[in-house]
Amino acid sequence: MAIDLETRPTIQAAPPARPAPKVRRRVVRPVMLALLFVLMTVPVYLLLVNSFKNQEDILNGPFSLPFSKLTLEHLNGAIHSPQFNVIKGYGFTLFLVVAVDVLCILFAGPAAYVIARSMKRRTQLLMLYFLAGTFIPGAALIIPVIYVLRSLGLANTVAGLLAHDVASTLPVSIFLFVGFIRTIPVDIDHAASIDGAGRYRTFWTIIFPLMRPGVVTVLILNSIGIWNDFVSPQILLSPGSGRYTVTTAIYAGISQYSTDLTKVFPNLLLAIAPVIIFFIYMQRHIISGLTVGAVKG
Repeated sequence: MAIDLETRPTIQAAPPARPAPKVRRRVVRPVMLALLFVLMTVPVYLLLVNSFKNQEDILNGPFSLPFSKLTLEHLNGAIHSPQFNVIKGYGFTLFLVVAVDVLCILFAGPAAYVIARSMKRRTQLLMLYFLAGTFIPGAALIIPVIYVLRSLGLANTVAGLLAHDVASTLPVSIFLFVGFIRTIPVDIDHAASIDGAGRYRTFWTIIFPLMRPGVVTVLILNSIGIWNDFVSPQILLSPGSGRYTVTTAIYAGISQYSTDLTKVFPNLLLAIAPVIIFFIYMQRHIISGLTVGAVKG
């Protein structure tokens, strides 16, 4: 069989080199972070700067920063507003935050412990039942909640608002607690049972102290959610009751002055300033608490 020595293998041109994934990530990541930084800081900047400016300066240059014209007069007027008492609104909101956090821990902790330590089918279905509550918009539940509270005699009461807020925080709290408890070795439970401790005592004296990062995360998320909540207290508490949270008090104070920006911006600043300070101080606990329960071991 003759072999053609003249034939040569054809050499195809190599496809153009594509940029390495690492190079693309180095370009995309800073751009995305810069856009996110702008989106998050611009509203805060506008709120902070315009809280100390008069109406004319706000309308003519909302982004300007005239140091010579900045004044504390409007902020002081918001603190001493005749429409509502800011300190009283802070106090009532803080009461709601503490009460909801305590009740949420008392209910979500034991429930999450039972779910995390049991592999039975009905227990896992119970977990799915709690998770289903996270997919329902809170605004869609307001009307049914009103009817339920009326039938229980809790309409327009602080107890009814507390019951609603606690129920709304349970799904996410239980989900986070279950993920965290499953990272704790079961051998600890066995050792406690050998020493004569029941399941209730085992949880509160041994497991619960080990859940500190998860508990702190739940407390922070629930506290910020309750503080910023507007729909629930506005609807479930009658305006004539005289009880205002921070958000409903701000609404009551600026609703009739909606075009007076010297009242809108300072009042909004008073509402969100504690939350921003609290979040900046506690953000490392949120990150550590979410990541500790994400990986087992």
